[in-house]
Amino acid sequence: MTQPIYRRILLKLSGEVLAGEQGFGIDPAQADYLAREVKSVYDLGVEIGLIIGAGNIFRGIQAASRGMDRVTGDYLGMLATVMNAITVQDALEKMGCPTRTLTAISITQVAENYIRRRALRHIEKGRIVIVAGGTGNPFFSTDMAAALRANELNAEVVLKGTKVDGVYDKDPVLHTDAHKYDRISFSEVLEKKLKVMDLTAITLCAENNVPIRVFNIKHPGDLKKVVCGDKIGTIVTE
Repeated sequence: MTQPIYRRILLKLSGEVLAGEQGFGIDPAQADYLAREVKSVYDLGVEIGLIIGAGNIFRGIQAASRGMDRVTGDYLGMLATVMNAITVQDALEKMGCPTRTLTAISITQVAENYIRRRALRHIEKGRIVIVAGGTGNPFFSTDMAAALRANELNAEVVLKGTKVDGVYDKDPVLHTDAHKYDRISFSEVLEKKLKVMDLTAITLCAENNVPIRVFNIKHPGDLKKVVCGDKIGTIVTE
């Protein structure tokens, strides 16, 4: 059996992946797909922290650009991440994976409050820890939450599963001559302002030497390949 190169990972998933072909909302078939991908890594014995964005439901920044108060919009986005987390938790539990959802905003009927020691204990007991609610503060993205939790939970890497197969020098959808990086440094990402994660998240990972690998979660099996050391997507490191 192929062996993983990581003992503990923080997996950041794009909320848009949950939307499926409809482009918005939650598609149960996509939740099942994501759960199968995560389970394939869990079955290798890898410890997993999981964060899901909310782009399929609500984006606080976009709402603010249309006149909504930014703080209000960000809190709505945090609530949307809880909906996504519970959706994926349900799919994982049906496949026999023990999970816990911990949220930075208090919704005790559906999830535990996020406490670092509690999250670490769940991971040590072999549970997949799904962290929702962002950082619990407005003005911080789920990218920033992923970087923060990765450091708090002692993850060896942040794996960012999105709909793009790596980091490009410009938008590959708009530019056919876009160049894909196989490897790039934190300082280059910051200097060129590449859209890997927001700049605050990149800085936090750089300061604590936590590498980031960006890959396409829509490619079946790629998550497992990444965890087992295949050079898929783009690695951001010093």
